[in-house]
Amino acid sequence: MAEPTPSQETRDAVAQTQRGLADGFEPADYGHVVFGFDGYLDRVREVVADRSDPETYERLATLSAFGDRVDRSVAAESSLTFEWLQDGSRTGGHTCHLARAFDTWAFETTMIGMYDDPVREPFDAEFGHLDFHSIGAPGVTDAVEFDDGKLMLTEIGDTMELDWAALEEWFGHDSLLDRLDGAALLGTGYWSETPDLPDIYDGLRDNWDRIDDPPGTVLIDPGDVRKLDADRLRAGRNAIGRLDAVTDVVVSSNRAETGVLADAYAGDGDRTFEESAAVAYDALEPTWFVGHGVDRSVVVTAEGTHSVEVPAVDDPALTTSSGDHFNAGLAVGRVLDLGAPASILLGNAVAGYFVRTADQPSPAEIEAFVEEYVEKF
Repeated sequence: MAEPTPSQETRDAVAQTQRGLADGFEPADYGHVVFGFDGYLDRVREVVADRSDPETYERLATLSAFGDRVDRSVAAESSLTFEWLQDGSRTGGHTCHLARAFDTWAFETTMIGMYDDPVREPFDAEFGHLDFHSIGAPGVTDAVEFDDGKLMLTEIGDTMELDWAALEEWFGHDSLLDRLDGAALLGTGYWSETPDLPDIYDGLRDNWDRIDDPPGTVLIDPGDVRKLDADRLRAGRNAIGRLDAVTDVVVSSNRAETGVLADAYAGDGDRTFEESAAVAYDALEPTWFVGHGVDRSVVVTAEGTHSVEVPAVDDPALTTSSGDHFNAGLAVGRVLDLGAPASILLGNAVAGYFVRTADQPSPAEIEAFVEEYVEKF
């Protein structure tokens, strides 16, 4: 059987990315970045399939097997118990994962989010050296790792109460606008956990002309939009389009979320990944709509749709927050003005390095991953 090879479009994206990175990362040339408005403490978990003795057990490897056990228990009308173990903990959420990346890449970074009062020690220890502002209580997530996906069990924290008025009370609109002045990018997430996030987009749009040098890009990660009802999905649809009238809005969703958005705005349908992304783009009217998946990532722009394949990972070290790491690569591609195909390839590269190593790549490691991208297929 022939070895899998990437498409010509993927090869072209690799070449475009290499040209764009030829001068390296020079943060001072691009301005600072701002991330809001969440914050989580993530407890990484694994589920025990069978235990032989107090020291020996077999891990339940797949989400499919987890689901099978649940289905059998439901069919038998019986209760079900899983033993799980904690395999590390870390700060998480949109603000933490993206700030960690941009701090590693030596960008001046601002974080405005849910880190508690007083700030909990894990947040302060990792991010206290940044321009760091807590506006509420964090969520807590148990992230159960499987080879074919993950199960996230979350206590939300204060993001459910956040809207434009609360942002004034908890942080101040003038304080936010001041920090956006001169920023290259504002990253926001997650709409699913902050249902009134579109109200903040409308507030930003109404005050955008008060910022002397506003961000050129607003990145929006909707999160698991299955949690949002039809009214909130419609409100978000309108707010994103309105914000895009004053700046470039980039919406980035995983493959499942992309399908949910397409079905919500155009009705249920049997669509390809690219078709779902195009439907979401037409409905939301951002500058770019990006969908990322395990086999390829797509970006829809006014010029058309690009698809860039992802090299497979046989034995991932960690998959939780791979989407956030994709967004970090996508975001730095926007900041460096690499163009659409190169930006999603950079997202693939940052996420690809992370799932292989469970670590944050340096600029040199990203460049090396891109250099070897085609060979990884």
